[in-house]
Amino acid sequence: MVNASQLRGGMAIRFEGQNYKVIAAEYHPGQGKMGGVTHARLRNLSTGTYWEHSFRAELKLETLPIEKRPMDFLYREGDDCHFMDPESFEQVAVPAALIGEQAAFLTESMRVPVEFLGDRPVSVEMPQILEVRIADTAPPSHQISDGPWKPAKLESGVEVMVPPFIKTGDSIRLDLTTMKYMDRVRTPSK
Repeated sequence: MVNASQLRGGMAIRFEGQNYKVIAAEYHPGQGKMGGVTHARLRNLSTGTYWEHSFRAELKLETLPIEKRPMDFLYREGDDCHFMDPESFEQVAVPAALIGEQAAFLTESMRVPVEFLGDRPVSVEMPQILEVRIADTAPPSHQISDGPWKPAKLESGVEVMVPPFIKTGDSIRLDLTTMKYMDRVRTPSK
């Protein structure tokens, strides 16, 4: 049990009969007789939906033991993403809804931490920055009138905005939390 004022990102809690992962939490001390408040962004571990809630700082919350295991992504079938433990070769299916839009970036044999609550997978920790390849975009342009950004379709099918000098076939670094372009991956010249 922890006080709500002690909530931190990455913790798992039970609140009103539901299990949640704390995505972010910020404590605001009260003034005078008013108690403090903790504002938290939570993700439901059963449905994958996000929820924002304000807790009284002194509220006691039950913490849940989350175990992280490195697993290799195998394939996607329907609404499930299948992973394998590289040591025991045990396979588990994780609903894509629990991964969210980042499930589109999973590639075969990609190793990612899968979080378990007991023996049930509840989340997949995707890397924050990922190298991706541009499948289709308009030809490179250096015209100022074209604007600072243009749409580009990635090999995963996701569309992002990139600078005008990026061309089809380029590799870029993408911040998966914001889905924004970071920089171009330079290939060594031969």
